[in-house]
This record gives sequence, C-alpha cells and structure tokens, in this order.
Amino acid sequence: MIHTSKKGEWLEMNIPMEWQEYSLETLMREFWQAPKKLIHLFRTDKKVRINGKNPDWTLPLMKGDRLQLHLFIEEDFLIVPEYQNADILYEDDHLIIFNKPAGIDTHPNEAGQTGTLANAAAFHMQSNGEVTRPRHIHRLDRDTTGAVLFAKHALIGAILDKMLEERLIKRTYLALTDGMIRQKKGTINKPIGRDRHHPTRRRVSDTGQKAITHFKVVSRMKEEYLTLIECSLDTGRTHQIRVHFSDFGHPLAGDSLYGGSDTFQRQALHAVKLEFVHPFTQEGITCHAPFIDNPPIFTHIDASQI
Repeated sequence: MIHTSKKGEWLEMNIPMEWQEYSLETLMREFWQAPKKLIHLFRTDKKVRINGKNPDWTLPLMKGDRLQLHLFIEEDFLIVPEYQNADILYEDDHLIIFNKPAGIDTHPNEAGQTGTLANAAAFHMQSNGEVTRPRHIHRLDRDTTGAVLFAKHALIGAILDKMLEERLIKRTYLALTDGMIRQKKGTINKPIGRDRHHPTRRRVSDTGQKAITHFKVVSRMKEEYLTLIECSLDTGRTHQIRVHFSDFGHPLAGDSLYGGSDTFQRQALHAVKLEFVHPFTQEGITCHAPFIDNPPIFTHIDASQI
C-alpha cells in the first residue's frame, strides 16, 4: 500500500520501488492510462512536482522521492447540491461509494435537475469543504439499489473510467428472477439495442451493442417460484441484466417494463459488491452494499458474504 496525503490543493505520495521502472510520462500514460489531453494539461500547467520542483518528465522515478499532484482545484459543481438519504460505503480524498436507494436516478439528465445521487454527492462534498465536483463512474437504473462509484476530481475520474472500460472494476449483482432456472450457471451473450416501439425500453437485437452477462444460481425458492442469481457483467449496457433475463424467459421479479411479475414494487436487482485496486494507494478496495429495502426483497442472504 502506498501512503498518500492531501496538502491543500496538492496530493503527496512517496514513490514506491515498483514505480522506478516508470518516468512521469509513462506513469501517467501507461500505468494510470490517463488521457493524452489531461497529461498535456498537467505538463503545461505545471501540475506535477517532484520534491517540490518542476520535474523532467522523461527521467526514471526514484524510490522515496516525493511526488506531488495538483488535484484539488475549485470547480463549478454543475450539479445542484441537495441532501439525500444515501449511505456511504467507502470514501477517501479521491472517490466515494454510495449505497443507492431505490427511486432516485444516479445523475441528472438535464441542467438543474435535483433528487439524484449525484446531487447527494455534491451536497456531501460541499458540506465537507471539498471544492472539486463529483463525477459518476457508472450508473444504476432508478429502481435498482446498491453500490455506485463517484470520482472526486478529474484525474481519478479519467483513471477510473479507463479501469471500468478494461473491466478492472468488478461489479457483482444479485437478482431474483421469475421461475426456476434449471442450469447452475451460464453466460448470456446477446447484443442489446433500443426498442423503437418504446422510449425507454431496450431489447435483444442483432444490430445492437455487444452485451455479455455471466450468472450463477445461488438458490431456488420453489414456494415463491423465484430464482436467486448472482451476476457479473463484461459490458455495461442500459438495462442489461433486465433485458437479458427477460429474453431468457426469466424476467426479474417486479420488473414491469420487461414482463416481470408484480411480486415486488420494483425490479429485484441489487448491486451487492464493488471491487477494484485503488489507482493511487494500490490498496484492494472491496465494498459490500447491505440491502436497504423496506419491506425487504432479498431475505435469508447476507450481502457481506457474496
């Protein structure tokens, strides 16, 4: 683990031994995979120092040297800060993970919109005197609950976006489907596109975007005629799990949009676990999101054991 500290607008960390193979240029471009435009901005605006001095970006990094990054710069929030009752699962100077309740969007879909998780993130950061703006890294549907990751500044946001694209951020979901799924596990590899007959619905379509969902059966609830499944995604298409299991003949219970039963008030889908390696500290982060529905949807299962 690499120790980091926030010093005003700057982040400071000591160069570990394993970074000696990099120069500043290759650390930013190859290790963190930051976008070229952002790297150029850090170079031209002198937002990086080593031991308090402007560095040569081409020289090898030296173990124990003090790397300083100008990250915590005041920004226009672009999002209206608004208190929301959302639990925080993990937080540090760079990122924050919420346990999203049902009934709120992840982020505004138009300027000035309130009532979203991003509004809550902005309120929380502003209340703590943080001057950068929150950036959602992924999203959950309005009536899906569970772990959602936000970045607190531009560099970590760009790094996490790339990590998500390369599947270095693992998201695990629990869902209850209608009916009995007989197979123990499987992979649904079917492209998903828009449904031209409905403004928000998606469907399996040969002309859609690639979509891959892996699942395994956790338990079969014969009396309720439901199957509890655990899912992970190789892609992040809108409504992906809901569309795939509807097409599979086992729509999510409560999912009226995709033909599910009216067993629950919402689709029975919960983002139960989020796992990744922190880009700066190199610490493994694993967050389990407790179930928060009242009345409960997922019973007789411990979210922390997934």
